[in-house]
Amino acid sequence: MRDEETGSWWQQVTGEAIQGPLKGQHLRSVFHDELTLGLWKSERPQGRVLRPNEAVLRAGEYAPANWEERMVRVPVTTANKIDNSLTPRALVVGISLNGAARAYPFDALLKQSPILDDVGGVPIVIVVGDDKKSVRAYARSIDGRRLEFFVKQQTLPLRLIDAETGSEWDFTGTAVSGPLTGKHLHKIAVLNDYWFDWKGYNSNTSVYDLGSR
Repeated sequence: MRDEETGSWWQQVTGEAIQGPLKGQHLRSVFHDELTLGLWKSERPQGRVLRPNEAVLRAGEYAPANWEERMVRVPVTTANKIDNSLTPRALVVGISLNGAARAYPFDALLKQSPILDDVGGVPIVIVVGDDKKSVRAYARSIDGRRLEFFVKQQTLPLRLIDAETGSEWDFTGTAVSGPLTGKHLHKIAVLNDYWFDWKGYNSNTSVYDLGSR
């Protein structure tokens, strides 16, 4: 990204200025969700959606709807040695906590959601939404007590149940019934990325092994 004020160029993943007068400076990261529009609107029915810039739209400068499918066919070019633990453009959900990083292949998440794990000493739960595309992660502890989660079967919208109290939780990490009603799990930032890119910025990352827990 290039800022108009100084002409500095910024790396989009790390927020670091890599060229120009502000080289070496870092933008402060803010928490974000990457959700499908349908799921987001179901949670925020009054939410406002940014309208596309008409001039940019007419010029055809927005990414096409099939951008990801097209990118799969583009050769990967990187200064780093390719790690063949996964195919370079395998989609992963990356989590970094307390100096530790782990990549969760999206295919594994679809097969095993929710996934219970520990990253950087933090017990976490990762869950895929009803749309099978949106992913969120939470610290799976309340008041110092670890919780084990499983999916409540044949229920829409998605509901998780914790084994310790039998409380039900929705995709926002809120307990909606049971002894913990009204409690909120702490959100953990996730990054949807290609494997080669995640590995490039997290050289010591591990890869989640499906069925390891």
